[in-house]
Amino acid sequence: MSRIGKKVITLSKGVTLTVTPANEVVVKGPKGELRQNIDRDIKIRVEGDQVFVERPTDQIRHRALHGLYRSLIANMIVGVTDGFKRTLELVGVGYRAAVTGQQIDLALGFSHNIIFELPKEVTASATAEKGKNPTITLESNDKQLVGQIASKLRSLRKPEPYKGKGVRYSDEIVRRKAGKSAGK
Repeated sequence: MSRIGKKVITLSKGVTLTVTPANEVVVKGPKGELRQNIDRDIKIRVEGDQVFVERPTDQIRHRALHGLYRSLIANMIVGVTDGFKRTLELVGVGYRAAVTGQQIDLALGFSHNIIFELPKEVTASATAEKGKNPTITLESNDKQLVGQIASKLRSLRKPEPYKGKGVRYSDEIVRRKAGKSAGK
């Protein structure tokens, strides 16, 4: 049995959840609106401020989708109430970031700067304090989108294990390797 799928989701104040006839869940809240298509076998039942996710059988496919959709709906509810935030750190000499509107201008040690276009749902801010690494903060109500954008930014210059240079998540720990030892 899916232990995650069986958990009841509680709606926060100011959040409404509706299921359309086309099996699409629409969650509206103070930070916006999110939509998610649901598999036709999975049923969503709303009773007062509680949401139940139900599956028809005990097949492996249904068990997998049961927990998946319960997690997606719970993340949508958290997103429209609190939102999600992801922080990236730029480690390296001369690494910089500047945000102008929906574009991030990154200097990551290549011959040219990288201009990264953000989707309209994501807002970014860049900070650079003396003595600390520059940081980029991404915010949105969609957890999947924030994670995907953060992953793409990280992939532009992944942290390397010898000097630790690169773009990394603020909570990421990079395991360092010893360089080659000096000769004779």
